[in-house]
Amino acid sequence: MPDRSHTASGDDVFTRRTVTAVMVLIAVLAFVFSFGNVWALALRLGIPASIAPLVAPMVDLSVVGLLVGLRYLSLRGVPESELTDATRLMHLCGFLTLALNVADPLMLGLYGKAAVDAVAPVLLLGWGKVGPQFLRHFHTERPVDFTPGHVAPVKLQANDEPAPAPVLPDESPREETPNLPAAPSTVTQDPKPVESRPTNGLEPPPALVQAARRLAQDHHARTGDPIDTATLKQKLGLPMALVLAVQARLGDVETVGRSTG
Repeated sequence: MPDRSHTASGDDVFTRRTVTAVMVLIAVLAFVFSFGNVWALALRLGIPASIAPLVAPMVDLSVVGLLVGLRYLSLRGVPESELTDATRLMHLCGFLTLALNVADPLMLGLYGKAAVDAVAPVLLLGWGKVGPQFLRHFHTERPVDFTPGHVAPVKLQANDEPAPAPVLPDESPREETPNLPAAPSTVTQDPKPVESRPTNGLEPPPALVQAARRLAQDHHARTGDPIDTATLKQKLGLPMALVLAVQARLGDVETVGRSTG
């Protein structure tokens, strides 16, 4: 079990880092491709040479900032509905990047170059939509790794409850029934002094006492012997002090075993 959990956590980290690296690389490549294209378009449109190089970074840096923010919020499980405005702004920036990249080649009739220049912005738009969703799903699936540790006691209780029903009727027709007339007196007398036994200052809840009683009855039905303290502690998965307090509420382990017979 520990090896599987470590492997799962390692796979989660690797996957998240890979998705993040791909998003960053797509953003960087889109910036590299669009910088020269937008600069040339700005100069062709008569924008001053000192301002032309600043047009592309405004759009690309907006995309990078939005991607980083969406990644941060997605990893922390923020619902997609709360990121609608940021996602729309990122898509707008992506469309602006696409339009600025293909405008100059389209004006010159270079449709092949326009198609090549459109690759990076289109991928940026796609990863801007899919990337945060991936990271959000990775985040929501991580708590599943912690459940196997709690499955064991639940399975024990689920298996123990239906067991007494088919077993107890088989015990009644046996030869032990003629020997039981004296048993009710011991069973009815034992619960009275039980109240005065030490419970280490702990008062177990009634549901826990009932669960322990079912475990003791099932153990006696299967083995013919009363359940011992170590077995009861293993079944309940509780500290020894609380197990002793439960036994004090039930009476002696032997009495619990005899009561099931």
